[in-house]
Amino acid sequence: MIQDGESMQGGLSLVRREGESIRRPWREWSAAVRELLQHLERVGFAGAPRALGAGPQDGEEVVSLLHGEVGLSPWPQALLADEAAVALGRWLRDYHEAVRDFRPSPQAVWAGGDVPWRPGLIMRHGDLTSWNSVWTQEGLVGFIDWDLAVPGEPLDDLAQLAWYTVPLRSLERQRRAGFGPDGAPLARRLRLLCAAYGADPSDVLDALARLQRWETERIARLGPLGVEPWSTFQRQDFIPDIEAERAWALARRAELLGEG
Repeated sequence: MIQDGESMQGGLSLVRREGESIRRPWREWSAAVRELLQHLERVGFAGAPRALGAGPQDGEEVVSLLHGEVGLSPWPQALLADEAAVALGRWLRDYHEAVRDFRPSPQAVWAGGDVPWRPGLIMRHGDLTSWNSVWTQEGLVGFIDWDLAVPGEPLDDLAQLAWYTVPLRSLERQRRAGFGPDGAPLARRLRLLCAAYGADPSDVLDALARLQRWETERIARLGPLGVEPWSTFQRQDFIPDIEAERAWALARRAELLGEG
């Protein structure tokens, strides 16, 4: 966990801890993220930070600290367990229920700015990676780094969560996470995640293929414009990496569905 007074790179900016708060520079989308976090607090959703401070008057976005260990490689033991897949699916189900009636302000601006709100969409977290999840020995605390929140389809959030926490990635990355030489029990973890959320794994794999294609197109579109973090993603050659992971999952579809 980030220590008091320490700074580290977040999704779109450098963040620092001050006591029980996390601070980052106020950006054009910070007001929209603050509005979303305030809604989550009002409806009693506990798995996200709380918006603190006075908003743009502080010159910073300030949120509460979630205590625990983030899912960097090697992963926390709690994240490696099958129970983690269940906890993650329940967390996302509860989050989507919490934002089902949320309507962003007409002036809301989201990072990237290329996905407008329309009826029928929900607010996706947009960055549901293992390293944005927070864990204790008792299990999942919640998710941090909401600055990539974006309007979208609920299944896209679940697909992204499966991508990074099952994880639907190469054997090398599974081993790096801590699953051992044979990798993760992918079909089982995917099945548990989807059952806890209430979705069909085949639908999630379909959504993942679409999401990965959209992610590469977004990098290709926003990267040359200097829009972060997509500009950095482009410089670091993320497009072929994502394309390889997409091909990896498509080639193993039957295995991931327990049909192989």
